[in-house]
Amino acid sequence: MTSQSLLSLSAWRVWQRNWDVFMRLWRVELWPGFLEPVIILLAMGFGLGAFVQPISGQSYLQFIAPGLVASSAMFSASFECTYGSYIRMSFQKTYDAILATPVMVEDVVTGEVLWGATRALFSGGVVLVVITAFGLVQSPAALLVLALLFLQGLAFSSLSLFFTGLAPSIYTFNYYFTLFITPLFFFSGIFFPLEQLPAVFQTISWFTPLTHAVNLYRALVLGQVFWDLAWDLAWLLMFTGIFVVLCQVVMRRRLIV
Repeated sequence: MTSQSLLSLSAWRVWQRNWDVFMRLWRVELWPGFLEPVIILLAMGFGLGAFVQPISGQSYLQFIAPGLVASSAMFSASFECTYGSYIRMSFQKTYDAILATPVMVEDVVTGEVLWGATRALFSGGVVLVVITAFGLVQSPAALLVLALLFLQGLAFSSLSLFFTGLAPSIYTFNYYFTLFITPLFFFSGIFFPLEQLPAVFQTISWFTPLTHAVNLYRALVLGQVFWDLAWDLAWLLMFTGIFVVLCQVVMRRRLIV
């Protein structure tokens, strides 16, 4: 994704097309975003949390809440740029219709990534509102989470679209979610400190984007911001930069035949 394609009006028109479709369905899509985090908080925080000792001076509910913001953004961006993008590309032929106009492939890909990041912002923002209502946000620095949600959305949207460009069929996404996204959900520090894992798994987890997003959100929500968090931000930026380029390459090969 070059700076030129990022600023391209055509790329934002692709984003706008997805936005217009979403606005027709927002009443259907709004409530699950509120209900799911409430259910998880009740089950994990009040249910399982009753049997868990405080972690670093925090209740279990306080510990997992920021991670649920990150995981919601991850799942939203991932589903949008795998199943959603694949359906638009292969079944609805939306990309073919767009490319019949003066819009370039780079604009289509950029618009899709931007839209995935927007969905991540919406989903993560909803969870942030929910945990605020539960009294789990302890610092006004949590407002910065909204900006980071968009960055995290770019990371997972570009990663997911990269996989979409390689996927031979829609059923291939089962492997992506089962072997990559779901392990991230459980082993990125959302439900327990990573220090409890064996050293090799701690190292693997450190290289995953969700771990760094969880670290950043937890620090901002709890008001425990330190300079070493700059490494988490730098790594997330680097990961995003790599995959926004890679998804452009594979999607161009997929769409130009």
